[in-house]
Amino acid sequence: MSLIVHKYGGSSVADADRIKNVARRVIRAREQGNQVVVVVSAMGRTTDELIELARQVAEKPDARELDHLLSTGEVVSCTLLTMALRSMGQKAISLTGAQAGIRTDSTYSRARITGISPKRISRELEKGRIVVVAGFQGVNDELDITTLGRGGSDTTAVALAISLAADRCEIYTDVEGVFTTDPRLVPQARKLEEIGYEEMLEMASVGARVLHPRAVELGWAYGMPILVASSFNDDPGTLIHRGVPMEITNKVSGIAHDSDVAKVTVIGVPDRPGIASAIFEPLARANISVDTIVQNAGINRITDLTFTVAKSDLSKAMGVIKPVAESIGARDCASDTTLGKVSIVGAGMQTAPGYAARMFKTLSEEGINIELITTSEIRITCIIDGAKVPQAARALHRAFELETR
Repeated sequence: MSLIVHKYGGSSVADADRIKNVARRVIRAREQGNQVVVVVSAMGRTTDELIELARQVAEKPDARELDHLLSTGEVVSCTLLTMALRSMGQKAISLTGAQAGIRTDSTYSRARITGISPKRISRELEKGRIVVVAGFQGVNDELDITTLGRGGSDTTAVALAISLAADRCEIYTDVEGVFTTDPRLVPQARKLEEIGYEEMLEMASVGARVLHPRAVELGWAYGMPILVASSFNDDPGTLIHRGVPMEITNKVSGIAHDSDVAKVTVIGVPDRPGIASAIFEPLARANISVDTIVQNAGINRITDLTFTVAKSDLSKAMGVIKPVAESIGARDCASDTTLGKVSIVGAGMQTAPGYAARMFKTLSEEGINIELITTSEIRITCIIDGAKVPQAARALHRAFELETR
């Protein structure tokens, strides 16, 4: 008997009818002879609505209390799904993150899973039950409830699949799989039958919202196959795994984009050893992720240092960086929220020349100026005017002939 983990996103459990649809899909998997563990997100926009409500009663809600509040969204959807399964004649039980044995650190709103003790889940499976787990949450050493951050239910599902030694993890959402780019921007985008972990991680990290990067990281580290598919039809999805063919004609697998980009520039930074550490260590302590980093060539031992963060982190980042800039003798700090990024991703690019040149030429022909450039072995990312991100994605998709591969 196989053990599989299903995960259903907020749009898949947005109302009673959709919850019943999920229940029928889970029952079908059970009737195929599988043991099934289900991880669910909060219904629809529940998390956003709870955040809005919290801010109506407190301008800056306490982080611990906010996590406690937000965790209730997943508890609601997991108990409702369990009720639906039972009404359809199935043995099922709902578990919170704590009851499922998910332990985390104490970084509220962005906690990391430190371990999972799946004994309770295993006992319930042995009793022939479908186990429904509230995603996005766990408990720290003080037994305080923590949340894993947006997209955290993906991470919950993959982590549970690994801890239970499941055969696979299946992520069901409102899209049919991983596409060569966002089909809402490029109707010609193609669904990929399969993709490697490394490419998927790069795409997720630079804007492909179909799967959270932390979930991909875990799957890659432990070799857990992940299927991404739609909860609204039975079309085959995209399998994320290690066994992807290596020698492919087109070295670019997809175009990713992201409009959640804010640029911070520290102006007039003294060009001496230790300055970069003085700037970025406080940001790390504040749990702010920094993406692109560019330092201009120094003149008279003075330089400018630029980096990007998520727009949602900008206010917090500026609060951290302004006193740091003053302490190191920098002249000023500036920010810009009008930017976006577009990336080409492909494992084959690291051994094939000409991809950067084609990307830059394509953007130039579209009249799109490049503000910053960052690369990895399998990715090239350009920071550009946010309003031109859709145009850039369409042009690059054409330039690399992704619709015809």
